[in-house]
Amino acid sequence: MAQQPKHAGLFLLLAIFLLSLNLRPAIAAIGPLIQSISQHAGIKSVGISLLTTIPVLMMGLCAIYATYIRQALGERNGIAMGAAMIAAACLLRLWGENAYKLFGSAVLVGLGIAVIQALLPGFIKRNFGAKTSSVIALYSTGIVVGVTIGSGTASWLEDRLGWMSALAGWSIPAAVAVFVWLLASRNSLYERRSSFTATATRGAPFWRIARCWSLLLFFGVGTGAFMLAMAWISPFYIGLSVTKGEAGILLSVLTVVQALTALWLSFSIDRFPDRRSLLVVSLLLVASGFLLLIIAPLAAPYFAVSLLGGGIGILFPLSIIVAMDHLKSPTLAGNFTAFVQGGGFIIASLVPLTAGSLRDAFNDLSSIWLLMAIASLGMLVLAVRFSPKSYVQFQQDLADVQSEERQAA
Repeated sequence: MAQQPKHAGLFLLLAIFLLSLNLRPAIAAIGPLIQSISQHAGIKSVGISLLTTIPVLMMGLCAIYATYIRQALGERNGIAMGAAMIAAACLLRLWGENAYKLFGSAVLVGLGIAVIQALLPGFIKRNFGAKTSSVIALYSTGIVVGVTIGSGTASWLEDRLGWMSALAGWSIPAAVAVFVWLLASRNSLYERRSSFTATATRGAPFWRIARCWSLLLFFGVGTGAFMLAMAWISPFYIGLSVTKGEAGILLSVLTVVQALTALWLSFSIDRFPDRRSLLVVSLLLVASGFLLLIIAPLAAPYFAVSLLGGGIGILFPLSIIVAMDHLKSPTLAGNFTAFVQGGGFIIASLVPLTAGSLRDAFNDLSSIWLLMAIASLGMLVLAVRFSPKSYVQFQQDLADVQSEERQAA
């Protein structure tokens, strides 16, 4: 483990923020470019959905193996490698004139994002201690800001550079993030790569505890709402005869509200040691936004997307924060968060794909809006159970299961 100063610096915060900015633009830019991609690469709605689904699925599959990734790469070098993979994948899109090349870049983007997301939460907890929740919220803000910039500039860049260059341009900020990260993290606390042992690679038996599955499902629904809105808000309104420009503005409003809400959360999270009130509010906002898209999508479109943006802006970072709240050990918390994200991202990856299939079948997205509204309301049952007192019981349950497995071994 590296030597480091007692207090993590602003330069390290900047590096984390720059990394987070690059975790979604390669996906977010797809939505506004759907027409061009469909026309020139010959991809239909389900295929377009796959360009969103594949990276999210890769995030989920890789997160399951976070313990192995941490041992094989180490935290610092692994995070740098993940950002470099994102840069390479985006650059490859300069030659993305057919579906196979685009799908290949989607796989590589997903792998890069997955490695960073598997390793960074544990790194943050290791270096920021009591400020972990605020830094995770800032990290989530960067993700949402990246969505805002990626989706908001896609059409503008397409008009000037073409759609392939609009997608490939994100290789530049990703390369910058690699450089800044390597400089800023030199004196930080991080786990180095280590040899594989049966005990180390087995990992904690999270799958045997019901609370782990509750948090996994919660993260999956929250992230599914995030990915669905990002991929299909613009096409939905274009299908309602809204101009391409205004549909892009609606998506920008949604993502700006997300970013502002997540930024507010990063400054306010410590005032809510019991996260349940925020979780309930966020779920109600998300459900209300999806229901408004069904009932009156053209009557108050900006209000509908603002409700979604506000709800997701709280729900997405909180689903990570609440998972990390459950454990004190940085490594164990990082592995647990990876378990939650792994299954959660697999669930979330199915949401935009389902949306594309329903759109092709019925030429309408009302059914997926309704399903997400029902799922959000259903998550209220889980949210009210995530009290700080329950974390102690969870830690005891985990210790008991670990003890049982050691005795059995």
